[in-house]
Amino acid sequence: MMAQPAKAQAGWTVADAQADMRHAYLGGAAGVFASALAWLAAGLVALDGAPSRAVLTLLVGGMMIHPVSMLLAKAMGRPGVHARGNPLGTLALEGTVWMVLGIALAYGISLWRSELFFPAMLLVIGGRYLTFASVYGMRVYWLCGATLAGAGLLLGANLASMAAGAFAGSAIETAFAVAFYLMQRRA
Repeated sequence: MMAQPAKAQAGWTVADAQADMRHAYLGGAAGVFASALAWLAAGLVALDGAPSRAVLTLLVGGMMIHPVSMLLAKAMGRPGVHARGNPLGTLALEGTVWMVLGIALAYGISLWRSELFFPAMLLVIGGRYLTFASVYGMRVYWLCGATLAGAGLLLGANLASMAAGAFAGSAIETAFAVAFYLMQRRA
């Protein structure tokens, strides 16, 4: 098991804070995989043709991402929490607040056109992951965020089915979760 990175005597360096975040959450792999599971569940519900239930499934599943990711990280030998005083914890929290506001907007859009909910959510989550490039010090999160946002734009422009949007989110996040996991296991 990898040792916790040392904190600088006078405070945190950016590199120390990022290393702590990568260590605690396996480079975000646990959270991205937990999110992929929420998207998968929503896709399965969307196949039933009940838009409001599919939306609710992703919203409830989204609320479970953090606790599930903590459990997954612990199961993979990581603490599942960052060190007390890590200043990047604040950035992660601020990104969460922005994401919740975006989710409210996506939900409002779904009341108008239900098929646009998942594309809007792909854009919101894609934007959230852009901040993870700073939180984890992993530029590959820019690619992850851009891939999710690009899928959201394509699916929305083509008025794809709700199931297609949810399954796209799950597939993209699963692929990146595996990549993040492998990157951290090699580090």
